[in-house]
Amino acid sequence: MHCFQYARPQTVSEAVELLATHGSDARILAGGTDLVIALRGGQARPKVVIDLKRISELDPAVRLNGDSLRISATTVMTDVEESADVQHHFPALAEAAGFIGSVQIRNRATVVGNICNASPAADTAPPLLVYGASLQAIGPSGVRTIALDDFFVRSKVTTLQPQELVLGIDVPLPVLNLGSAYTRLTRRRGTDLASVTLCVGVDQKGVTRLSYGSVGPRPVLAVDKSGVLADPKASEEAKMEVLARLLAGASPSPRSMRAGPDYRLAMLPVLGYRAVQKAIERLSEGILI
Repeated sequence: MHCFQYARPQTVSEAVELLATHGSDARILAGGTDLVIALRGGQARPKVVIDLKRISELDPAVRLNGDSLRISATTVMTDVEESADVQHHFPALAEAAGFIGSVQIRNRATVVGNICNASPAADTAPPLLVYGASLQAIGPSGVRTIALDDFFVRSKVTTLQPQELVLGIDVPLPVLNLGSAYTRLTRRRGTDLASVTLCVGVDQKGVTRLSYGSVGPRPVLAVDKSGVLADPKASEEAKMEVLARLLAGASPSPRSMRAGPDYRLAMLPVLGYRAVQKAIERLSEGILI
């Protein structure tokens, strides 16, 4: 493993100062499930690793904050999966968190880390995009809010600056009744990365928000306002036509070992249709996001 300096700041201000000093030569450590692997494999060669776990301002928390829900920077997947507030308001996010890795991984991996790692296959990205989440980041210039759809660029690349760290994720509470569903396709159940990830949200006015990942350089969000997907009486053929338009941005890599591009493109609308039907069912049952 490459040698590096290890820093354990006690406050956010200290962490920001370290980032301002070291910039792109620094890496943030929260859960470490991605970083430690990259350090061992030599893909990451930082001069300093900044451990956030002693910063009380970033302590694990999933809490309602006015008209939104805040997930702090060190909150792990298990906390999100088991949160009553997440299960009530954002059930598809709880579902996605429960799919990730093993129990041991879910007890270490953070939601913010899952997003900042910017893997196209990140399970929490599609539901957070459907729910309109944003990130609060802090750097030498102060605090700024970044809409999640503006955060992703491509695999491992985001609009976060080298001198910034993410304080947490804010997910706005729904104004309208909304049914949601998350699904994924893997080679095997358990710790495998997904070949397709997909989340659908259908609100009471017939607007459908659909997000999908693992089929291109970044997770994608698409919105249908026609009402066709949300209509329980619409034919499967009509819905598949709309889904084809929403999923047109998919461009799976031919180099992936998990599944070929033709298979992913064939399964994407199948999963989309199933998720739409599940979201409509949940909306009719009165399950809120």
